[in-house]
Amino acid sequence: MIRELGYTPLEPQVLKAIHHRVPQKRERLILAAFRNDIAEHVDFEWPIPDGRIFTVGDALKRGDLFPTDVPKSGGQSYQESKREVMDLVPPGGYWRDLPDQMQRDYMLKSYFLGGGKTGMARRMSWDEPCLTLTCSPAQKQTERCHPSETRPFTTRKYARIQTFPDDWKFCGPQGSIYRQIGNAVPVNLAERLGLSIVAEMNRIESAQGAKAFRK
Repeated sequence: MIRELGYTPLEPQVLKAIHHRVPQKRERLILAAFRNDIAEHVDFEWPIPDGRIFTVGDALKRGDLFPTDVPKSGGQSYQESKREVMDLVPPGGYWRDLPDQMQRDYMLKSYFLGGGKTGMARRMSWDEPCLTLTCSPAQKQTERCHPSETRPFTTRKYARIQTFPDDWKFCGPQGSIYRQIGNAVPVNLAERLGLSIVAEMNRIESAQGAKAFRK
């Protein structure tokens, strides 16, 4: 179908966001394609992974990723019963760090099932990349609690972890903003991919221009 539309796809690649200046363990399958008429000239190079891994602390505090601390913004909050649970989870911890009876009360039937279920009652750590952001920071299966505050990440903190600039405007109610950010491709990853495509197009154009000149 892609070829019928006039494009030749490359071999799909899974890119890890943490290797491209994104403080988040997020993987995405990327499909790139070039027009059929130039496909035979393509020698595309995927973005080269960085050696440095950025953390939640890098996302929310002034440093190499952002020139200032994260701006204040609105965000979801916990009900008191859930706050009492999350207060007992240390940075980087999850439901297994709770007292046994609280584990049973919180997990219900899931307590007896196999698997780690490490996203449940999960608090992020300042010193590690964030887990993949979902469309809501307070879903029970994929909890994204702030490292030192007992609350979900605010919308602007969500945006920082996705590497949106602080002046990027999101529209709509709070739930919609979380979905917009959670569904997005991380900005720094998208930039790296876009620059690789631009570099390849420039290379092809330069090569074709040189060939026409030699003729």
